[in-house]
Amino acid sequence: METIRLTTAGAIVRYLAAQRIQINSETVPLFAGVFAIFGHGNVTCLGHELEQAGEALPTWRGQNEQGMALAAVAYAKANRRQRIMAATSSVGPGATNMVTAAAVAMANRMPLLLLAGDTFNSRIPDPVLQQVEHFGNPTITVNDAFRPVVRYWDRITAPEQVVYSLPNAVATMLDPADCGPAFVGLPQDTQAKAYDFPTRFFAETTHAIRRPRPDTAELDRAAAALAGAKRPLIVAGGGVHWSLAEDDLRAFVEAHNIPVVETVAGRTSLVAGHPLNCGPIGVTGCTSANAMATASDVVLAVGTRLGDFVTGSWTVFGGSEATQIVGLNVARFDATKHSLMPLVADAREGLRELSAALGSYRSPVRWSDQAASETARYHAYIDTIAASTNTASTNTVSTNTVSATVANKNTSAIYDTSENPEGLNPEGLNPEALGEDIPTYAQVIGVVDRAADESTYVLTAAGGFPGELVNGWRAKSVHSFDCEYGYSCMGYEIAGGWGAKMALPNNEVVALVGDGSYLMMNSDLYSSVLTGHKLIVIVCDNGGYAVINRLQLAQGGVPFNNLLADSRVQQVTPVDFAAHAASMGCATETVTSIAGLEAAFNRARASNRTYVITLKTHADRWTTGGSFWEVGVPEVSNSAAVQAARANMDAAKNAQRVGW
Repeated sequence: METIRLTTAGAIVRYLAAQRIQINSETVPLFAGVFAIFGHGNVTCLGHELEQAGEALPTWRGQNEQGMALAAVAYAKANRRQRIMAATSSVGPGATNMVTAAAVAMANRMPLLLLAGDTFNSRIPDPVLQQVEHFGNPTITVNDAFRPVVRYWDRITAPEQVVYSLPNAVATMLDPADCGPAFVGLPQDTQAKAYDFPTRFFAETTHAIRRPRPDTAELDRAAAALAGAKRPLIVAGGGVHWSLAEDDLRAFVEAHNIPVVETVAGRTSLVAGHPLNCGPIGVTGCTSANAMATASDVVLAVGTRLGDFVTGSWTVFGGSEATQIVGLNVARFDATKHSLMPLVADAREGLRELSAALGSYRSPVRWSDQAASETARYHAYIDTIAASTNTASTNTVSTNTVSATVANKNTSAIYDTSENPEGLNPEGLNPEALGEDIPTYAQVIGVVDRAADESTYVLTAAGGFPGELVNGWRAKSVHSFDCEYGYSCMGYEIAGGWGAKMALPNNEVVALVGDGSYLMMNSDLYSSVLTGHKLIVIVCDNGGYAVINRLQLAQGGVPFNNLLADSRVQQVTPVDFAAHAASMGCATETVTSIAGLEAAFNRARASNRTYVITLKTHADRWTTGGSFWEVGVPEVSNSAAVQAARANMDAAKNAQRVGW
């Protein structure tokens, strides 16, 4: 047997660089690169090997391990799970910084390879710097914290284990049913050890993602259920994107005249203007989608894990447990939950074979007419609330100073009316006119929605934006949207935008972020500037965690510790987000109106580097139309408002569909 002598770290790098995947007619590297922050535990061995690998496995430097791994998740999403990024960290806090990102990948069923340094396998130097000791079990390190949030976990304690471990990690990340993050811990001494590895282990290998076909008996049952439906509905989940099934979904719904609603992950499975697209369903959904779900008699759930925001905590479907839900999912776990009728298969292949089995079946015209009527009302509502002017609110903003960074400049220019004889700010507005309404999230999204073309890719995460963007983004192309709502991770937005732009260099990537998420994690603005991955970032400042304040009030609470004004602070000190972003090399502007945002967005599109636009937004005006959501409300309280909220919660729970 021909062998080559390499260190453990060297074998890992060489193996990853040899993995390929075919996308359309092109064969490309499966691993596009490695995000790395080096420290003791990964710099002397893995870092050395990555330097030697060069362009065969490019290394990208981030500013925070969590941000790097989040960028890798967004990269995989934008590539529809067909390409993977790895992230590596040192021992200790570098590793545990990645645990949250691992959970994001796990919840969203995304491939992510995590390579973390570890303590010494020999234990002779113990305790080493950053080691957390477990007195009763010396085999435990902080890397064991990854176990609950990855699909595959291993610690390499001998070089030859690489030959077993890495192929299994890759197989897990490429498995359509079990897809998720893989973690490999690398003790410092093991990384350095050499071994005579089989040369064939490093042969270039081209992978293909399998597409399981449906079982014939399950297919027959599902076809019979749909063929008998008078009011069928399709719920399009993220699996439509991951199986590249958008065209097949469109062909299916057109052949059988079945309306479609979309989950958060499944958003943009169809373009917004498709006559059978009824919009987003559930808690963050719209009135049309939820109305259609309530009226449906058979539901085909395609590629969705049916989380509580989709199902309205299991209250939106059919109004009774008699409604049949068919679970078309490549994962048996998702296809069978909550007493679904399972159809375990790849989404694309399942739709194709199910369409053939349905033959000439088409739902009644009156059902699709109802869908069109409901959806027209939804779009009319969004058009109204997203309009450039909105006089429904009396809230005003008053300022005589506006800061802006001129496009493609590093410095911030301060415009003060006392030094401006014409009394104009950069938007061309008289400061006395700034008493107009504070813009809403819906209006901000409306600006992006109106300006977008087929190459625009929008991205957001937790907070107020998911509900607003899910409703207000009317996609002109499929797969043009990423809302991280599987794990609902604040801080994903900017790091995710960086990763998405790496995956989609020819697209305009727009990241929408609130002030709370921006303050949690913003350093990958600097990463995007350093690496030349231009983003448009819109920062909406509503004074804190406004959407959680909304939930607090809706369930009988009082404003407490969410908005800055309701927190234990000596004074509310405004943050100059534009100046902060400018200090990291971004082009920035602060605007005060929707008209100003529209003009700034055009300047941002013309910019050749990351452009950050900031503005104040309304803290308590939100898009309506969602469904019930079950949260914990105290059974006992001395507050009459909380008691009433609990009574409402108990009453609403009577509509829940219960069953396994």
